[in-house]
Amino acid sequence: MPGYIEDRWYKKGPDGKRNVPTERHGQGKRYKVAGIPGVRARSFPDKQKSAAERWLATAQAENDKGEFVDPRDGNMLLRDYIDKHWWPGRTGDPATLETVSRRVRNQIIPYLGSQPLRQIKVATLRVWLKDLEGVIAPGTAVTVWQYLNNILDCAVDDERIRKNPCRAKTIKAPVKPPTQARAWTRECVSAVQAALPPHYQILVDLGVGAGLRQGEVLGLADGDIDFAAEVIHVRRQIRCVSGKLAFSLPKGRKTRTVPMSPSLAVRIREHLGSHPAKAVTLPWTDPRPAQTKREATERAPQTHRLLVTNRNGSAVRANVWNQHHWKPALAAVSLIPEPTKVKRKTGPRYRLVYPAAHELGFHCLRHTFASVLLDSRENPVAVSKWLGHADAAITLRVYGHFLPEADGRGRQAMEAWFTSVPNSLSISPDTPQELVSVPGGSVGAGSASVFPLSSTSGTAG
Repeated sequence: MPGYIEDRWYKKGPDGKRNVPTERHGQGKRYKVAGIPGVRARSFPDKQKSAAERWLATAQAENDKGEFVDPRDGNMLLRDYIDKHWWPGRTGDPATLETVSRRVRNQIIPYLGSQPLRQIKVATLRVWLKDLEGVIAPGTAVTVWQYLNNILDCAVDDERIRKNPCRAKTIKAPVKPPTQARAWTRECVSAVQAALPPHYQILVDLGVGAGLRQGEVLGLADGDIDFAAEVIHVRRQIRCVSGKLAFSLPKGRKTRTVPMSPSLAVRIREHLGSHPAKAVTLPWTDPRPAQTKREATERAPQTHRLLVTNRNGSAVRANVWNQHHWKPALAAVSLIPEPTKVKRKTGPRYRLVYPAAHELGFHCLRHTFASVLLDSRENPVAVSKWLGHADAAITLRVYGHFLPEADGRGRQAMEAWFTSVPNSLSISPDTPQELVSVPGGSVGAGSASVFPLSSTSGTAG
């Protein structure tokens, strides 16, 4: 079996005994374990020969099974592993990567970054989770936990640690608290819309009348509106990457077509009559400088005539718009408190700070769109397609509570089933198969104009 222990302090003398001091006698560690293919040599101090023997036996056995993990590789600090090994291998959407980087550097590295990988134990994670409770929301904690879990999974795959402590049975991973999407009444939608500047009011119509996400509304061009076919083509969104705006495909990299009600078409025409679309040029997908010819081609700027722009004709930044227009509109109709004045260190003496309004964001208009359609018994598969969900299961999970109560219809259906079968019918082995098969049926799904909103779309949840 390969592998041996070398005594670097003594060598064999004429009598064959290892009792002749070497030139290294008394210097450094005495015992060196070496000779195992693919395993770095390891040294042990004087009087630790038994420890060297145990390590040799373990390393040989685990190496033969392909399971050897050198504990010295786990001495790397978590922050160094993230910077040198985990982060360089991350690929994907640049905006998503920015979010990942921000979460890792704000919620993981400050707490665990100075710990060696092999010293991150279950007890360490329990303390870390406790520390996070008062810092971030439960939903964010779930995401951060997933990032750390992936980092430590990669460390296991890179043979730096034997197992991932995130997967221990005794630790309770964060759980996102249950929430329900909330729709707005027609009166609420109208009030918020009226509190916005006139050239921004069409954003509300598009959000509630077509279910578009905020970035998709901001990226909508006049060429995406097909008045003849009464549809809206959702082909792009505007997003911010590294502080700069860019066009990109909608969420999930999927374009879609949404039906447009006649009333919504009228409002779009009126908006374009008062506020003509303006050409805006932005990079595609990633505004950062291209490093290769392929990136230069993929990121080549595109120009689209946007329905909504700033007064200077540039694209609207969602975060700026939310702060300076959406939240003031919410405060104007008393959905959130008035802002507080915070003294500035430089520039104007004060700035207005509005309270957080995560549950009252632009997305509420999309929730309302879904609620109107589902309340009208529109086919959930069609609603899912118009919302741009991957499948109808997502739509039902998020918006299932908007469906009308079905217990009465269910009772009527079962009553009809029972009363349609003669009471004298008995099922036996000789009963013809066509008498015991369950008859099929279909439930018709009506369609409804989604604009203007019907009075049935109240606050859900």
